[in-house]
Amino acid sequence: MQRRNILKGFGASAVALPGLTACGTGGGGDVELSDEEVTLRMTWWGSDTRHGLTQEAIEAFQSEHSNITIKSEYKDWTGYWDALATTTAGGDSPDVMQMDELYLASYGGRGALLDLADTGEYLDSSKIEESLMDTGKVDGTQYAMPIGAGVLTLVANADLFAEYGMDLPDDSAWTWDDYAALSADLTEASGGAISGSGITGGFDHGSVRYWARQNGSDLFTADGNVALDPALLVEQWEFFLGLIDSGAVESPAEMVESINGGVDSGNIATGKVAMGNAYNTMITALRNAAGADLRLLRPPLKPDGEEGLYFKPSMYWSISSQSQHPAEAALLIDFLVNSEAAADILKTERGIPANTDLRERVSTDLEEGDQLALDYMNSLEPGPVSPVTPNGGSDVDPMIQRYAQEVYFGEREPAEAAEAFIEEIQGQIDAAK
Repeated sequence: MQRRNILKGFGASAVALPGLTACGTGGGGDVELSDEEVTLRMTWWGSDTRHGLTQEAIEAFQSEHSNITIKSEYKDWTGYWDALATTTAGGDSPDVMQMDELYLASYGGRGALLDLADTGEYLDSSKIEESLMDTGKVDGTQYAMPIGAGVLTLVANADLFAEYGMDLPDDSAWTWDDYAALSADLTEASGGAISGSGITGGFDHGSVRYWARQNGSDLFTADGNVALDPALLVEQWEFFLGLIDSGAVESPAEMVESINGGVDSGNIATGKVAMGNAYNTMITALRNAAGADLRLLRPPLKPDGEEGLYFKPSMYWSISSQSQHPAEAALLIDFLVNSEAAADILKTERGIPANTDLRERVSTDLEEGDQLALDYMNSLEPGPVSPVTPNGGSDVDPMIQRYAQEVYFGEREPAEAAEAFIEEIQGQIDAAK
């Protein structure tokens, strides 16, 4: 089988950052707003839907703060991290940046992010649960403000289920064996016109972590080392190899094509699969792209297994330690996270709001996709939050993808690949200590 690059859609290796020091804004809220005209650069990744809504929220902020101009910079996931690493290393990072859990320790630990304790009165965290705020800390320092929360899900195309005479599963009790059988039935019922499912595990840290947590493990430990038993990764890869061989799920080549297509052109959006994995907050963008009745299902369970799901900070806002206007940057983040005006625009696009008052506010006036995301989260009783990806571990997604690609294309045995993956990622973590 021909192997193609798999890294575009889900992760990219950021270039190494040099040692950086914070910009000396002082402690305990010594930053001050300027009376002059101020221009802030703000950057994020995401879909076209996110771009449009964020721009609308920025305009609302600027209407309240006429002396502050926001210059927007946005890219896809891969291009975003490449650009952020380059600008940060060059001393020219944007003032306000969207941050992900994968990269938080890498950027925070190298002095690239401002300690948000220095923003004083301009950034309020009182309406955000302490456990969620703690996920934005590295070694006890608050480098990131959670925007919202999300949780892993399986997206099902109800239109395709109906077209091929299949019922949606009872996701409160279904197992991985049930999922395998249903995927095979859907492929068969369609005569091969679609695949019953995409490959929903073993190629990204979210699905690997879910599988590990169902077995009482995790991807990383709280003290910043690899926790994953290689046997669990072998088990997951072998399970999906069986589904690939049977035709129950898409081929590895189709998986690569889907990942490179992103949210708007992947296999869920184009209707090539009846099921695929995502995070719940992606549902609105997926429904808009697919033009179909997409539903959210709880991922399959392991009989007698532990709770695999947990609420993950969907993403964060951080301030560059290089920013010359940290007070204005904090004011912008405060508006985006805590204001009713921003909540009315953004709703659940970046996750169920971290601000508990705004979470209640948006729940009363949501479009169908946003309501699905909120209802799904409210239906769950998740386990404890997973440890933050340690410094040196931010390449975990492209690394898993590289090894998964070798396994799924039959180029490497699962046991050998699992051992090599764990040795490599632990080596990068050790090198960063």
